[in-house]
Amino acid sequence: MSGHPIVHIEIPATNTSAAGKFYNEVFGWNIQADQEYGYIQFQSEGGPGGGFVEIGKENPVNVQYKSDSLLVYLASDDIAATLATIEAHGGKTVLPKTEIPHVGWWAIFTDPSGNRLALFTPAPRG
Repeated sequence: MSGHPIVHIEIPATNTSAAGKFYNEVFGWNIQADQEYGYIQFQSEGGPGGGFVEIGKENPVNVQYKSDSLLVYLASDDIAATLATIEAHGGKTVLPKTEIPHVGWWAIFTDPSGNRLALFTPAPRG
């Protein structure tokens, strides 16, 4: 993952089920509901997948989602090292490395211009 490809995108929505229906009907995206996390996920042909996050909903890590701010996730083999490099180059950690049980780990940072992005490392399979 040294190239840090885009691996996931979160689209804020006031109603995540309605958002999934919209993107399915307009763009033909495959929409799936993750029952364990109550998370509506999408997969677009040829691109990274993602999910819909509810605007204003409280969550365990206090991440605020706004209607005009997609959250783009970049792959990282070592989130702590990537965050250190980000900070050495003028970025800031917003959410340190945090576990998503049975899924992996994530973190949020801002670049020097204030753009908010996330890092993701999947949990080992098997």
